[in-house]
Amino acid sequence: MRIEGDSIVAIGKDVRQAGDTYVDAAGCLLFPGGVDPHTHFDLEVGGTRTSDDFASGTRAAALGGTTTVLDFATQSRGESLAHALAYWHSKADGCSYVDYGFHLAISDLSPVALRELEKLKDAGVSSLKLYLAYKSSMQVDDGTVLRVMQIARKAGLLVAMHCENGDIIDVLVKQAKASGQKSLKSHPATRPIAAEREATGRAIALAEIAGSSLYVVHVSSAAALQVISEARSRGLAVFAETCPQYLLLDASVYDGLNFSAAKYVISPPLRPASNQLALWAGLANGSVTTIGSDHCSFNLKQKELGRDDFSKVPNGAPGVEDRFGLLYTYGVAAGKISLHQFVALSSSNAAKLFGLYPRKGAIAVGSDADVVVWDPTVRKVISAMTHHQRVDLNPYEGMNQTGQARHVFLRGRQIVADGRFIGDRIGVYLRRNPYFPKAGGWPCFDSN
Repeated sequence: MRIEGDSIVAIGKDVRQAGDTYVDAAGCLLFPGGVDPHTHFDLEVGGTRTSDDFASGTRAAALGGTTTVLDFATQSRGESLAHALAYWHSKADGCSYVDYGFHLAISDLSPVALRELEKLKDAGVSSLKLYLAYKSSMQVDDGTVLRVMQIARKAGLLVAMHCENGDIIDVLVKQAKASGQKSLKSHPATRPIAAEREATGRAIALAEIAGSSLYVVHVSSAAALQVISEARSRGLAVFAETCPQYLLLDASVYDGLNFSAAKYVISPPLRPASNQLALWAGLANGSVTTIGSDHCSFNLKQKELGRDDFSKVPNGAPGVEDRFGLLYTYGVAAGKISLHQFVALSSSNAAKLFGLYPRKGAIAVGSDADVVVWDPTVRKVISAMTHHQRVDLNPYEGMNQTGQARHVFLRGRQIVADGRFIGDRIGVYLRRNPYFPKAGGWPCFDSN
């Protein structure tokens, strides 16, 4: 492979020219840089702020093999979409070590916001996010979802949705607290699988009525995936994202009395281990389309906000650094998915759905030279003591990883060398192509 400037210009055996800098990748695998479609950096939530901002989060991402992240520009109620987008630009501009884009997360569909939706593609935004949960802050009603989907279909926007029934959760949380059940065990009990399954089915029904495609984020259960698979079998353009935590961790972590289990307080919560088989099968058969980290990091001291009330624990966990390696280790190396599936799930599919392909998500002539030289011989143990995320916990503590990013290039510039970070804050905002789907909900891609 030969790189000039930002791009890959040649692939083959005899592409080296006099004066070229040569990087030996013998014994390694070459992957397109990872595309993480689901991060939350510098997010204010529950009276605190995530411990990773765009600088620390993207540096960790690069070391793990991810060169593009899609974060969420989140609208607070009462503000315009333009204000939310400008605010997130102010957080990321000049701070990011990898390239980035924004989904627009909507909480308030005012008449002004309705008009703004039609112009988002002019700002390089090609996706939205709506929440059917978080009743007091982000949850929107079905009418809002339908109207957004109707506009999105015409405006070139893919709608992503957090599918849990927030009304049910709100009642269950209040009932648990009223009966004195305030320990961490109540977190999964008040966010049951049935609430995810119902909300997923409702989101699909609304998308079908609107004639819209749908991207369901962080699918955590076999039941929700079954609803998605049934919709796909009927020809609906419904895409599923899951996360390493739902593939590798399970609800047994909430059973103890130790408050350290707060590091697993995420939404949706971890599910019984019996769900993992269906999720892995979904990766292999294509009913799960992407892997996101849902990186949303809080230190243990921040989690202490909920020591006496599980509902006040900030929801979220780190993972942007570990996503790529975990999928390789427990997917490829374990024989559950192929190398081709790994590339699609970790990079290409997200790039395709979110308007970045073939610039991102491909090793091809004309694509950005985002390249990971992956050394499959390295063995490491994941730990908060050695990771590069700016947080004092890791949900995958003590788990083994096979392989490591030896070298990482971002648009032709080497940012990781021999496993050490050597980059600078050269990440740029990615203006993404509008989402106008063809067969099966996939966009049409420009060829190199």
